[in-house]
Amino acid sequence: MGKGDTLSTLFAKAGLPAALVHDVLANNKDAKQFTRLDVGHTVEFLLSAKGELQALRIKQSDLETISLSKNGKGYVFKRDLTKPEMHTAYAHGRIDSSLFTAGKEAGLSHDLIMALANIFGYDIDFALDLREGDQFDVVYEQQKVNGRQVGTGAILAARFVNRGKEYTAVRYTNKTGNTAYYRADGTSMRKAFIRTPVDFARISSRFSMGRLHPILNKIRAHKGVDYAAPIGTPIKATGDGKVIEAGRKGGYGNAVVIQHGSTYTTVYGHMSRFANGIRNGVAVKQGQIIGFVGMTGLATGPHLHYEFHVNGEYVDPLSAKLPMADPLAGADRKRFMAQTQPLIARMDQEKTSVLAMNKQQH
Repeated sequence: MGKGDTLSTLFAKAGLPAALVHDVLANNKDAKQFTRLDVGHTVEFLLSAKGELQALRIKQSDLETISLSKNGKGYVFKRDLTKPEMHTAYAHGRIDSSLFTAGKEAGLSHDLIMALANIFGYDIDFALDLREGDQFDVVYEQQKVNGRQVGTGAILAARFVNRGKEYTAVRYTNKTGNTAYYRADGTSMRKAFIRTPVDFARISSRFSMGRLHPILNKIRAHKGVDYAAPIGTPIKATGDGKVIEAGRKGGYGNAVVIQHGSTYTTVYGHMSRFANGIRNGVAVKQGQIIGFVGMTGLATGPHLHYEFHVNGEYVDPLSAKLPMADPLAGADRKRFMAQTQPLIARMDQEKTSVLAMNKQQH
C-alpha cells in the first residue's frame, strides 16, 4: 500500500478490472473494511489460472488479517486474529527533562507512560513535583508474535523515586476478579483523592531545572495552586463527592465546589465552561471531567486555580496527607504477598543488573 492508493488503484495494478471492486464489496457490510486502507498495509490477491480474483487478503496489523474468498454466491468475509504470546519486560529510566522523554528512552509506549503516571497519581503530582534525577523501574507485559513485539499489556510492578522518596506499586487481582494497584505491604495505591486535577500530559511535558517551580508558573498563593494549561483542557474531580456550587463565583469566575463527605471540600476556578450535567446537587466520581480550563474571573492567563479544604481550612493539596482506601487483610493479603513478592524481587534484580552495566560502561 503506497500513499494515494485505493482499492481501485490496487486492482488496476494487479491487472483486474476496476468494475470488479463493486462486485467484490456488494452485499457484504463487513467488506466495507477493505475500503479503509492505510499506507503500509499488505494487500494480497489470489488469482485463478484464468486471472480471475479468487481471494483478497489484507494484513491490518500483526494481530489481525481480513479476507474475502469467492464462493458460488459472491465473496465471503473472514477475520483472523492471532493471539499474541505474553512476556514480561523490564524498563529503567532517569528523568533529565520530562517523564515522556525518559519513558520513551526507556522503551515505554505513550500508553505505558500515562499508566505509570496514573498509578502513582495519588502520591506524586506529575505536573509540579518532578525533579531532575527522579527514577523509575517498571515490569510490564509485552505482547509478541513470532518473537517480535507487537504491543504492550499492563504494568505488573513499578517503582518511582521522586525527590529521594521511593514509591512501589504492584498489580493484584483478587479472588473475585477485581484488579487494582497496591503498595508492597498490601495497602491500596488508591486514595480518596488524586493529587492533580489536570492530566499532567496536557500541562507541559518539559520543565526547566533552573527554576524553583518545574513545568509551569506555580503560583502558591495564600490559598491555592495554579495549573497553567491551554484553554479547553479537561479538569477532573480529585475525589468522589457532591457538587455544592457550579456557577459564577466572584474572582474565581466560573467555578465548581465539591463537598467530599463532611471533612473535605475542593474548589476549581476560572473555567471556560462546565462539563455536561455539572450543576448543584449532582454526585461526581473521582477522575470525572467537571469542566474545562479557561480564564474567567480575575485571571491574567488560562489556568486552573485549585483549592483543597479540610474542615473549612485551606490546606496545601500538594503536601496534604490524603485519606486512604482499605488495605488487604487476612487470607487475601497472604495470597497477595505470594503473588507479588516475586515481581518486586524481579524488579530489584533487573535494576541491580542495569546499574552494574551502566557502571562498566562509564
